Amino acid sequence: MARAIFAAGCFWGVEDALRQVEGVTSTTVGYTGGTKSNPSYRDVCTGTTGHAEAVQVEYDPKQVSYEQLLNVFWQSHDPTTLNRQGPDVGTQYRSAIFFEDAEQEAAARNSKAALEKSGLFKRPIVTEIKPASQFWPAEDYHQQYFEKRGIKACHI
Repeated sequence: MARAIFAAGCFWGVEDALRQVEGVTSTTVGYTGGTKSNPSYRDVCTGTTGHAEAVQVEYDPKQVSYEQLLNVFWQSHDPTTLNRQGPDVGTQYRSAIFFEDAEQEAAARNSKAALEKSGLFKRPIVTEIKPASQFWPAEDYHQQYFEKRGIKACHI
C-alpha cells in the first residue's frame, strides 16, 4: 500500500471523491502542515495552528496511480482560491499536496505545471506542494461524514 495526503478546503468533499476511486483502500480526514501537536477541530478552526484540513489516502498502486489521485484532487476543488473554498475561509482551507517522497513531489509539480499550461483556469493556481509532516486524524464524527449523514455532496 501507498499513502497520499491532499488538502482541498473542507476535508469532507475531497474525502468523499477519493473514497470513490477504485484502488483506494481507506481514507482518514485530519490535520497536517501546522505546528500544534494533536490539534482538535476547534484548534484548527482558529486559524492559528498552521494546519490544513486534509485527507490521508491509503491506496494500492497496482490498481490506481498517484497521478490518477492527483486528477481527482484537482477536480475536487478550486485550486485558484487562496485560503478559501466556497464559503469556507482561512488558512486551514488552503489547497495543498503533501508529498511522501521525491517521486510524489515530481508527479505533483508536473501535474500542477500541466494544469497551469492547459489554460483551464483563468487565475493562477495557488496550491502548495510541500513535504508531508505529522498527520493528525480528526475526531471520529468527521470521518466518512457524508456516508454517516446520507449527504451526496457539499457546497463545492
